[in-house]
Amino acid sequence: MRRRFAVFALLLLFLSAARFARAASDLFDWRQCEGQTLLVLFNQHPYAEAIIRRIADFEDQTGVNVAYRMVPEERYFPQLAESVDAKAGKPDVFMTGPYQVWEYAPAGWIRELDPFLANPRKTRSNYTYRDFFPGIAGAFRWNGIAGHPTGDGSLWALPIGFEANCLTCNSEVLVNNRLRPPTTMMELIEIGRRLREFEGEGTFGIAVRGLADWNTLHSGYMTAFANYGAKDMEIENGRLVSRVNSPEAVAITDLWLRMLAEGGPRDWRYYDWYGCGTALGERRAAIMFDADIVGFFQNVPGASPQAGKLASAPPPTPLGAEDVKSNLWVWGLAMNANSNHPDAAWLFIQYFTSREFQLWSVIEGKSINPPRRSVFESLAFQNRISGMTGFADTFSRVIDGTAIQYTPNPHFFEISRKWAQTLHDIADGVYPNTQAGMDALKHWMDERLRDVPVE
Repeated sequence: MRRRFAVFALLLLFLSAARFARAASDLFDWRQCEGQTLLVLFNQHPYAEAIIRRIADFEDQTGVNVAYRMVPEERYFPQLAESVDAKAGKPDVFMTGPYQVWEYAPAGWIRELDPFLANPRKTRSNYTYRDFFPGIAGAFRWNGIAGHPTGDGSLWALPIGFEANCLTCNSEVLVNNRLRPPTTMMELIEIGRRLREFEGEGTFGIAVRGLADWNTLHSGYMTAFANYGAKDMEIENGRLVSRVNSPEAVAITDLWLRMLAEGGPRDWRYYDWYGCGTALGERRAAIMFDADIVGFFQNVPGASPQAGKLASAPPPTPLGAEDVKSNLWVWGLAMNANSNHPDAAWLFIQYFTSREFQLWSVIEGKSINPPRRSVFESLAFQNRISGMTGFADTFSRVIDGTAIQYTPNPHFFEISRKWAQTLHDIADGVYPNTQAGMDALKHWMDERLRDVPVE
């Protein structure tokens, strides 16, 4: 009898739990904001193009009307900052990266998303936040204190797509020259040197970004910087201080500039990510050290003359290193702190960061890489990348170490531009050596960081 009673009690508990789960899921209604209108601001990007293709479906499902503007990247962030600083509530939703959060959160321009995520009336039960790769979604978690790393604290945006940084090699060029993909910076320098003018004037070994701008640093350079044990800054005695002149930072910067001098194009100072991708796709560059998706899209059949000949490989690391790090760039959707339609804005963010949409966007659109593990592991996506040599293996090798390698601070963009210009100055002989250039950069950074609160 006791056994029967126990079984009966367990059955009642199971049925009660099931009824509770159904009741909780029934609290959510896609049409809870029917009739409201949102304004969304997009950076001009394939991720945005995929969202725009499904806006009509979102409107049909929710009854929410959506107006949007698409702005080219060179004007996007200044226009966005001006709009949210006005505190007029527009746009309601916008695309952002994690570096912008370090300015927007302290300024009160962006709304915390955790309260929406935790509310069963606002978030459907199968949204499954835990499905996001921890390092990718964690890039948008921050406690708002300069010097404290991302990954903890409030959630300020949700990811729609991201880029890890790795090598993309022209396999045919390497085979013709009896070379293998490099695994260390010294190997990369040597291969770059050997492939200088590998098929005549105008061809070169290695393509990387070189503009004196913030986004030059965050791709290949910062990935190498982190893998070789360097740090940008640390909290010391209650202050945020620069570490860019440490032995590790100077050594990897010296290797980076040597790589450019011996294996890069003569006009490397003018290369952005478009220039890197084009050089690789046109067989002017043998290797690219940049975002994995740049190589991916050059390798799609018909996308470039070298499509089908390109292969991914992990970024170079010190000899014997077990862990591989990649600096991360991730685009996310965020909510204006002053939006007059926060619940409708959350529906928009929820819909376009859902598993269903993101699976569609990587197959039918160009939203590579998917931030959700279930999407990356899906048979449909694995089939899509099956012809991309080394892509899945490289992704698996670097994903656990793909994260923001910078230290959050409110002067990120100004510091990054100064840092990139310092690389130019060292290469141009303004300083007698790399140590002197990085010493000068540290002094400038410390002055800029002097009054930044860290607690």
